[in-house]
Amino acid sequence: MPAWPQWCWKTTFIKTAASFIHSTSGQVLLHNQPVGQKTKQYISYLPDQNFLYPWFKVRDALHYFSSFFHDFDSKQAKSPLNRMGISPNQRIRSCSKGMQEKINIALAISRRASLFLFDEPLATVDPLTRDFIIDTIKNNLDRKHSSILISTHLINDVEALFDDVIILYEGKVLVWASVKELKAKYQMPLEEIFKEVIRHA
Repeated sequence: MPAWPQWCWKTTFIKTAASFIHSTSGQVLLHNQPVGQKTKQYISYLPDQNFLYPWFKVRDALHYFSSFFHDFDSKQAKSPLNRMGISPNQRIRSCSKGMQEKINIALAISRRASLFLFDEPLATVDPLTRDFIIDTIKNNLDRKHSSILISTHLINDVEALFDDVIILYEGKVLVWASVKELKAKYQMPLEEIFKEVIRHA
């Protein structure tokens, strides 16, 4: 991707990169081409709210992804669902918020995409569900061939996943650097670095 826009909210950028909205200026590139209809096949997008129809059963969601995305690995998705004890016959509407997040993550991470875009995947779930989501990402993402962009305020929970960090405040990019560079400069954990940068913004 090119340089981050000088003025852009995180969800706006993620939706633009996922081709759900169009930018009014600047350009987002994936595989050296502007994001759009041609690049959607390379992107797995997880919005900040449940995206499955409430009347779906879990097996319907799996079938939907299998039929819609050619790179979806249903076996890979079924593994975490089985570990959670989720029945294929369970309806989405009967699942708790945390359970829906787990199902969404299992589906999104089970594509062989080049770019994964996750918008606040941990914001409304309990600590155990957060651990499950982070472990699912760690164990299923091929980091040699894929990149993942996660927007979150829960920095401590996902610090181990980060190679690079972008700190946004009121739509402006305050910091864009590698984790290694930031820790060498500030000599403190990422969350404390975030607070320090925002404090002096």
